[in-house]
Amino acid sequence: MKLLRGCATLLVSVSLLTACSGKDPDPNQYGANVDLPKPQRGLLPSMTIAKPAEWGDELPIVPSGYAITAIATDLKIPRQLLVLPNGDILVSEGRGGNAASLTPKDVIAGYIKAQGNTQVESGNRLTLLRDSDGDGVYEEQGIFADNLNAPYGLALANGNIYVANQDELVRFPYQDGQTEASGAPIKVADLPSAINHHWTKALTVSDDGQFLYVGIGSNSNITERGMEAEVDRAMVWQINAETGAYKPYATGLRNPTALAIQPGTGVLWSVVNERDELGPNLVPDYLTSVQEGGFYGWPWAYWGKNVDTRVRPANPEKVAVSITPDYSLGSHVAALGLAFSNNVMGAEFSDGVFVGEHGSWNRKEPVGYRVSFVPFSNGQPSGQPIDFVSGFRGDDGKTRGRPVGVAVDPRGALILADDLSNTVWRVTRTQ
Repeated sequence: MKLLRGCATLLVSVSLLTACSGKDPDPNQYGANVDLPKPQRGLLPSMTIAKPAEWGDELPIVPSGYAITAIATDLKIPRQLLVLPNGDILVSEGRGGNAASLTPKDVIAGYIKAQGNTQVESGNRLTLLRDSDGDGVYEEQGIFADNLNAPYGLALANGNIYVANQDELVRFPYQDGQTEASGAPIKVADLPSAINHHWTKALTVSDDGQFLYVGIGSNSNITERGMEAEVDRAMVWQINAETGAYKPYATGLRNPTALAIQPGTGVLWSVVNERDELGPNLVPDYLTSVQEGGFYGWPWAYWGKNVDTRVRPANPEKVAVSITPDYSLGSHVAALGLAFSNNVMGAEFSDGVFVGEHGSWNRKEPVGYRVSFVPFSNGQPSGQPIDFVSGFRGDDGKTRGRPVGVAVDPRGALILADDLSNTVWRVTRTQ
């Protein structure tokens, strides 16, 4: 253990020295058509610790005409959100994963990433927030269900609240206004949980409630554990809500961290975290519609048909059918939240999606650490992303929050989970 700590200290010092020298290239990689640099590979990627700090009297920054308030604090790692029909907000709380490090590099990267995360114990629960009188103050806060296993994705359909734990999809019968689960969770289907390099299980449900869609991340950055560890991973599952039977809906998605159904079309969309260690501007994390039967490249290709030469054996047949995503969010922004907007958020932000960007750890100059708004036109992403909630990482290099799940409240608010300050924020229009 002493030797490991010494090794960690030495390599962290080296990585910090690297992070302080020079600058990363311009990270402006937004939209459907992006220029990709040549891959850069080295002993360690550039790494920058998030340097957590308290909010104090500060608040996140929102556009003119909007205000932000904290509606819940001192949570236990809030992740995803679900606005219930009566306006209550359900919050999943927890941290999962049990993947062992494979190399000294993994040990160091894990150590550095941990410095930028909350040290709060995993909640393993669902918390319910209620604003009884509609004044924007959520005066009631209680535990809807606990003793869960790293719950993440949430959905409501068929008189049930569905929860994607890191190891299984479960449901709780739900009646409007209910504040506590009426019993133990009922299993719908097992989910892959061995190793769990990427443990989060994103979740959404079809408009008719027949199918649940679960995002399941890969068990490695780029198949370091072998393809046998990737069975049923790096894909979106389609699960029959009644029987629990599942099938791969789309594959080659390295880590689909949030899912949403586009209103009016029924089309499934996802934000996806792409692979690392090819440089500060590779590979772009992305927003995309998800085609049934589609293949999106991982591990053999990225951003369409760009071959990742690290993967052996090569697979030109899979590269040839790899789908280019709809919209680049920029490399390493770590998108973890996705919600379609509507006119309750104001004209400028009525047509598009909000994306919670948790923020990078593997660039000299950090990116992400915001909620961006991607405008849509004719049902497709169109134009540059807009900062909607920012200021999580200050000019002082300190990080006061890290966005995760986002949800639009039909009563006129964006709800945002922040898993560094363990806060749920609410953004509303003031004019």
